[in-house]
Formats: sequence, structure tokens, C-alpha cells
Amino acid sequence: MEVPEQLRSLSTAPGGAAWLTDLPRLVAEVVDAWSLDLGEPFPGGCASLVCPARRPDGTDAVLKVQYPHLDCRDEALALRHWDGDGAVHLLDHDPLRHALLLERCHPGGPLAGLGQEPALDVLIGLLPRLWVPLDADAPYLRLADLARSWAADLPGRWEVAGRPFERRLVDAACALIDDLAGTQGQTVLVNQDLHGDNVLAAEREPWLAIDPKPLSGERAFGLSSIVRSAELGHSSNDVYRRLDRLSAELGVDRERARGWSAAQAVAWSIEGGDVFQPNVDSARWLLEGRRPNGSRQGGPSRVPPPAPDRERRR
Repeated sequence: MEVPEQLRSLSTAPGGAAWLTDLPRLVAEVVDAWSLDLGEPFPGGCASLVCPARRPDGTDAVLKVQYPHLDCRDEALALRHWDGDGAVHLLDHDPLRHALLLERCHPGGPLAGLGQEPALDVLIGLLPRLWVPLDADAPYLRLADLARSWAADLPGRWEVAGRPFERRLVDAACALIDDLAGTQGQTVLVNQDLHGDNVLAAEREPWLAIDPKPLSGERAFGLSSIVRSAELGHSSNDVYRRLDRLSAELGVDRERARGWSAAQAVAWSIEGGDVFQPNVDSARWLLEGRRPNGSRQGGPSRVPPPAPDRERRR
């Protein structure tokens, strides 16, 4: 098997070169173990090899072999937890090889293709199903721990990337994390990468979430990846439209959601020497602190303690 070109950037990641060398063997072993007929890799994956597959009974599936990293650590656990309720089914899992066999979505088009307002309708119905309440000792990566690691690393990553944007964004993100991490509301299962291209059209349900990066954290954080979801529209008005609709209709504290969205946008704006400009733009807009009526607050404010979350009725 030839390694897809889009995965070659992992050669500079920790352990990435060794994983790329080993990938053909890993794929061959799971294909043999699960008796799969494998198709050509899907385009676009940058941290996993993802291929269409057919099982011995003739049903379609998807094989995903992950580059081992923190964000993907609990994907299989979360998919088992959801058990197909709003997300694809996990059909099989080989933790030693970091391989997942997943339900295939047909026709598989991304939710972003609907446009912003219809996509938000779908997401507002989907999120309460995915926000499964968790016990304090649930074995997921904790949002508070991850966010504090962002704050610790951000100044150094910003320097390494060549100071690609104003330092005030870094400082604001760190201050928000300091405010938010220790004052969270009810702990639920949240997906830090749910957006318009990670929900696909399917047959079992109209739309199913894929490729989760799960955490144990509060609902307000669960809006972050959608608020900055540039594929649904990339302007200040678009960002605030998503923030306002999601927080109002899901009963989530708007200011905490704004703070988490800004902090994650900054944290996810730098990867090595690369800068993701849409996240930088979103962070700037969110830190302006515009009120729901469209006026501005005159700069970022401290985020209040959490109000009780109200789950939206299905």
C-alpha cells in the first residue's frame, strides 16, 4: 500500500516518521484480521488513513487507522458510548494498531453543503443527544486539563511560529482559560471538533457525526468548534449568528460559550510553523464581545460563573 500524500506532513510529528513507515503493515494486518475488501483512501485526511471497505457479509464500512496522538485517544470510547445515537456506529476496534472499523455514511455529503441556517437546525437537534452526562471519574481527557495545557504552550508556540498575529490574542486566550477551566457547569461528553464537515448525510439517520475528538467538559465548550466553523460562513456576522442561535436555543450561557470559542480558536490557530488564519479571524471577532443585539462591549470581559444548563427538549 502506498501512503497517501496528505499524510506525509506527519513525518515531522513526534513518532510520525516511524508510524508512516509502519502504516502499510498495520493496514495489511487489520484488513486480514477483519477480512476486508479495501478501496482507495478518501482524500483530505491529515492524521489518519481512512478508506472505504467492504465486510465479508457485503456491507459497506470505513477503515480508519490513526496516527497515535492525544486528540484521537478516546474516539473509540466515545463512539461506543453514543452507540450510534447521532454518530456513526463503531463496528470493530483494534487498540494495538489504532484501527477502527466504522459505519459507512451514504450518500455521505457534508452538512456544510446545506448552508448555515439549515445546518444549525440539524446541529441544534444533534448536540443534546451527543452531550451525554458523565461522572467525575469518566475515563475521558478532561477539558480543564487540556485547556490549561493550551495556555501553558501558547506563548511558546506563538514565538516558534514567528509571532504571526498580535500578542493580545494569546494573552486573552490564556486569561479566558484561567477563568473558565475551574468554573465549569455540568460535565458531559463533548466533541471539540464537531463542525459542518464532520457531520455526514446517512441512511440510518439523516445526519451522523464522524471523527470525534471527545472530552469531558461543559456544554458551553461544545459550541466552540461550530461557532468558528468557517465552512458555514466566515465573517463576524456569521460567527455571532452561530453563537447567538446555538446558545439561545440550547440554553447554554452565551458568554461562557463565547469565551471558550475564542480560547479554542487561538489554541487551534497554530500548528508547528503553520497558521490557520480563519481561526485567527474568529478569535479577533469573538474577543470584541458583541452583544446579541449587534452592539459591541468595548473589549473582552471576564467570563461569569456558569449558569445552570438547560437541556433542550427533543
